[in-house]
Amino acid sequence: MAITVSAIVLMACIVGVLIKTERLRPGPAIAAVLLGFFLASTGIAPAINSSLTSLASALGAINL
Repeated sequence: MAITVSAIVLMACIVGVLIKTERLRPGPAIAAVLLGFFLASTGIAPAINSSLTSLASALGAINL
């Protein structure tokens, strides 16, 4: 759950910065959010979730 919340906050911040710098208009941002919302209800959602979890684990294992 913590990884999901962190990812959501990070992505929301990125979209907020893109809208603020006018590199992303609010219309396409809303379309992207809706795409993510509807994608989450499809059969591919578990594969995306496991991929993101694996990526987060790999990044967490990197010792800098």
